[in-house]
Amino acid sequence: MGRPSEVRVRVPASSANLGPGFDALGLALGLHDEIEASVAADGLTVDVGGEGAGRVPCDESHLVVKAMRTAWNIVGDAPSGLRLRCRNAIPHSRGLGSSAAAAVAGAVAAVVLAGRDVELERDTVLQVAAGMEGHADNAAASLLGGFVVAWETPGNTAERFHAVRLDAHPGIRPVALVAGTESLTSTTRGLLPERVPLVDAAFTGSRTALAVLAFTQRPELLLPATEDRLHQGYRRPAYPASADLVDALRERGVPAAISGAGPTVLALPVDGTLPADVALDGFTALPLPVDATGARVEIG
Repeated sequence: MGRPSEVRVRVPASSANLGPGFDALGLALGLHDEIEASVAADGLTVDVGGEGAGRVPCDESHLVVKAMRTAWNIVGDAPSGLRLRCRNAIPHSRGLGSSAAAAVAGAVAAVVLAGRDVELERDTVLQVAAGMEGHADNAAASLLGGFVVAWETPGNTAERFHAVRLDAHPGIRPVALVAGTESLTSTTRGLLPERVPLVDAAFTGSRTALAVLAFTQRPELLLPATEDRLHQGYRRPAYPASADLVDALRERGVPAAISGAGPTVLALPVDGTLPADVALDGFTALPLPVDATGARVEIG
């Protein structure tokens, strides 16, 4: 394909971990950031609207720009100048994969502007986006859509990050309970121990395997499948209200887990309706369908 001068990319939010699948499971959600990137004679212009406007940098340190530069270092053909317009709907620092979405959007846009076929460069995009995150669960979900299983090859291999996409069961009706407060992944990861009891590791391993079945074929198993002993308990001090909400939902039979690093809670009620007696003070209930498509490209 030739080198286009403009590209528009739309990427979904994501929920990672889904309970036991720490750094391994992700689900794409129907809330989207959109970017428009165009080639310019020189310089860099970044315009941000929506979430993060006035707060995120509008220079080379912007996440989308950093992802584009990283991708161009791999595929080549970087333009002399760049004009970038971002319209963000994914809340920042809430556990809905906003950083991964930005990285995916930037890497996809860079590949397209370099004249490459993004379908043939999906692994390049994954390496760039997951490399910026340090793990591939959110990035793979935003890139591929649906339900993803991600893993990492240790060492400095060319293909360090890997993921497979599976169709989420059509009966899954996610509700994101978006917290009014923010949480940083770096902070919550700092609460995790270097070692966990063997019984907890075995428990979480069995639940992770069960989650793959539950999210793709047997949603009636989501309640036990989203139970975790590996990370959520240790990170409870970072988001006590969110942890309490997870407990309240689960006590009423609603599968629920902390979304990514929190503090948003992902609930999976059977009919998409939450129990009326669960207090949601400090949270905004946002029903979101599963995004089955992932990153979408429109060439201008």
